[in-house]
Amino acid sequence: MSFASPFSLAICTITALAFLGLPIGHSMIAGSILYLLLAGQDMGTAAEQLLNGMYTNYVILAVPLFILAAEFMNIGSMTDRLLTFCNALVGRFRGGLAHVNILQSIMFAGMSGSAVADAAGSGRMMQAMMTRGGRYTASYAAAVTAASSVIGPIIPPSIPMVLYALISNASIGYLFLGGVIPGLLMALAQMVIVATTARRRNFPIEPPVGLRALPRITWQAFPSLLMPVVLLGGIYGGATTPTEAAALAAAYALIVSAGLYRSVSLRGLYESLAVSARSTASIGMLIAGALVFNYVVTAENIPDTLRGILAGWELSPTAFLILVNVVLLLLGCVLEGTAILLVIVPVFIPTAKALGIDLVHFGVVVVVNIMIGLITPPYGLLLFIMTNISGEPLRDIVRECLPFLWAMLVALAIITFVPETVLWLPRLMGYQG
Repeated sequence: MSFASPFSLAICTITALAFLGLPIGHSMIAGSILYLLLAGQDMGTAAEQLLNGMYTNYVILAVPLFILAAEFMNIGSMTDRLLTFCNALVGRFRGGLAHVNILQSIMFAGMSGSAVADAAGSGRMMQAMMTRGGRYTASYAAAVTAASSVIGPIIPPSIPMVLYALISNASIGYLFLGGVIPGLLMALAQMVIVATTARRRNFPIEPPVGLRALPRITWQAFPSLLMPVVLLGGIYGGATTPTEAAALAAAYALIVSAGLYRSVSLRGLYESLAVSARSTASIGMLIAGALVFNYVVTAENIPDTLRGILAGWELSPTAFLILVNVVLLLLGCVLEGTAILLVIVPVFIPTAKALGIDLVHFGVVVVVNIMIGLITPPYGLLLFIMTNISGEPLRDIVRECLPFLWAMLVALAIITFVPETVLWLPRLMGYQG
């Protein structure tokens, strides 16, 4: 491929604009339009691809609805009650609040589908709880919050899995089921690190909650705990599609927060809608840019070319998965996860199909890789969020995150090389892949 070819110039344009600070979605649209111009194609094709992609993929609507559900939880007291419930369960162990942080991420994961929503929502409260009275250093509290937030998009529902379903045509329902055991495995790996560190640093033990108080705390948190049941029960019971379930989740969160807990003000409602709109617009531009750029990639026959190259290497399915893991982990150090998912992953999917790799298993492996990238320096988005929340230097948070990062890489290896960790639950529910 010539460096002066339309595709090469488009790539250079996208890279240059991104480095200059233009959002990656806008950069991809600009580079793709330049390609169409230089290739002599109708530049209106960009608008056609964008509109067709956005308006014919009903599943995209699930993304803003899951974001909205998370915001409705945060403006109410649903998150507070979940934290109290988690503290009653695991606060009594050494390093209890760190375990609480991980447990609440597991529960929050069944409601929001977003790592950023988890870190930005309950992250502030966990940071304050863990550092109160000097019980934990601010950098350690921030590291635990960042690492545990990774669990959110692995356990269903999951916004990245919705986007993966968009590009692969894999079943969202089975992808959601496939993420349950890997998500719990990631949580277990993190809890092992917390337990080991707690003994070494002599972390405090929280006052145990008496058995008499436990039923009351559980009852107060019960409407919040019921949300994943409502959400996933609708999907797997056949009553709702994933998109309809996302709308149901948002409505349920608002009804519980405003009607039952009576903790929603008009100002809070407005702010939650505004934050959701901004987040949706940001993700929407990424999707739009990816849809246009994917047309360019297809027009240049990049997927088939890559498949031919990989076929020449005669990779086994295991070797291919190792290659994908290495590439995605390296890209996660410098690129935003959604951009990787929408631009890079579609290039690998034809080869995965040709090698007989199950697309549900491949999708979960991809999502786990991308989530690990959220706490991988130098770009890790969750690291920046927790730096802002905690006020601690990035280097201190990164240092505390490293043990969690190594533990999650071990979990990723298990998920990659033991497909049944992903496929057991979907097959139990009738998946034939």
